[in-house]
Amino acid sequence: MDHPMKHSDFLVKPGRKVSLKNFDAGAHGEFASKEAASEKLAEDIGTLAGLQDIFYASDTYSLLIIFQAMDAAGKDGAIKHVMSGLNPQGCQVASFKSPSSHELDHDYLWRSTIMLPERGRIGIFNRSYYEELLVVRVHPQILDAQKLPEKLKTDGIWKRRYREINNYEQYLADNGTKIVKFFLHVSKDEQKKRFLERINNPAKNWKLSPADVKERAFWGDYERAYEEMLAHTSTEAAPWYVVPADRKWFTRTVIADVLVKTLKALHCHYPEPDKSHLAALQDAKKILDAEPG
Repeated sequence: MDHPMKHSDFLVKPGRKVSLKNFDAGAHGEFASKEAASEKLAEDIGTLAGLQDIFYASDTYSLLIIFQAMDAAGKDGAIKHVMSGLNPQGCQVASFKSPSSHELDHDYLWRSTIMLPERGRIGIFNRSYYEELLVVRVHPQILDAQKLPEKLKTDGIWKRRYREINNYEQYLADNGTKIVKFFLHVSKDEQKKRFLERINNPAKNWKLSPADVKERAFWGDYERAYEEMLAHTSTEAAPWYVVPADRKWFTRTVIADVLVKTLKALHCHYPEPDKSHLAALQDAKKILDAEPG
């Protein structure tokens, strides 16, 4: 089934100013409903499984997928559904919460660096080092508590971190790590609806903290932090996609489509054995064929 999707609708072009008002959180593309998109999503999940097998065997590139979003935007669900067909042996998920005291004794990229995927593997960051440009910026008291020299805690820290992260991601790209970043763009009204659902459904109470609701008071601050982050850190080497998140089924459809095209563009292939290996395989075949029964 062919449903062409325009990635340019979601892609943040490098060097462009970003206004989230220009991205419709409730968009659903050419799909009228979840049922209409389900065949496309299922097809892409199957394609991803085949591409991952070749990607793993080629052992040349690694793929880093970064998810950032406001609370209840559907990161966990997207990871669960889109990656459902992948071989767990070649895929790893890292979730980053508030840094520990041990992590604070290192630079802010350290804890992410040690979780990077090896060649042939797909690594998923459920939140990431970008929290240092978001929650830390919205709540500057967090920065005050970090163990940086005081002279480095200046207003220029944000531009410096944009530069550091861009350089870091370019370094990873130059060493064979393909990076794709998704910001799941949920509306404030939809977030409220999902929060109430978590409160009203006992089975989902564990998914909501009162602190999550209090953070809604900083919605505008977070939007501005996201806009600046997206504008300054979407690059050719590590592009950002702003994915509509009010309809979870469309969010997952977009993510799967982008990942399929990303892996296809790497042109990975199964390793080709040399003549000596092929000859050894034929010798092994003779041994197996000679076995009784």
